[in-house]
Amino acid sequence: MELIMEQLPVVINSLNIGFIQTLKLFFVTLIGAIPLGLVIAFGSMSRFRPLSCFTRIIVWIIRGTPLMIQLLIIYYFPGLVLKNPIWGSGEEGRFLAAAASFIFNYACYFSEIYRGGIQSVPVGQEEAGLVLGMTKSQIFFKVTLLQMIKRIIPPMSNEIITLVKDTSLARIIALQEIIWAGQAFMKGSQGISGAIWPLFFTAVYYLIFNGILTVLLGRLEKKLDYFR
Repeated sequence: MELIMEQLPVVINSLNIGFIQTLKLFFVTLIGAIPLGLVIAFGSMSRFRPLSCFTRIIVWIIRGTPLMIQLLIIYYFPGLVLKNPIWGSGEEGRFLAAAASFIFNYACYFSEIYRGGIQSVPVGQEEAGLVLGMTKSQIFFKVTLLQMIKRIIPPMSNEIITLVKDTSLARIIALQEIIWAGQAFMKGSQGISGAIWPLFFTAVYYLIFNGILTVLLGRLEKKLDYFR
């Protein structure tokens, strides 16, 4: 116990650095995936058959393959196969590759949630809007979108909570997120080796962050109750 107390400041500092990287990847993914998912949803619902078919095939591929494989392909394929290491080297390059992988992966998942939310709004409301002289864009933003947001909050919340945990997959390309930082103490990081207890501390970070998100998303859902 005394040894753990001596090592604790070093471990906490390292975990804090790793958690900052985890938070960066989480927020960058949300900022990129939320709008991109809506664009993909429009593509999959397009009346232009080639576009909708192409978009749905891409979504099927992304949703049907593990995110870990996508990370490895996106990070290594340009350099090993195309001989053009577009991501560069070092931690910044690994972060860019991870961010691109996560954004595209979660955008595809979000697109299906958006599509379900949009299609769940009764068609009669669009027809009523057209009768009142509203344009299709006005109907979408003033009628459909607001109702869609209410309906997609629960499934979006689940995906966002899953994203928090999925960020740990970025260590497959050696991105130094919090799990990577905790696991490093098993292999001999900063003079500490064979220590497994830092991994239990990483679980605490995830639990606290997920708890905060759960509360915030729950409050958001309650604020949208007026659509009932």
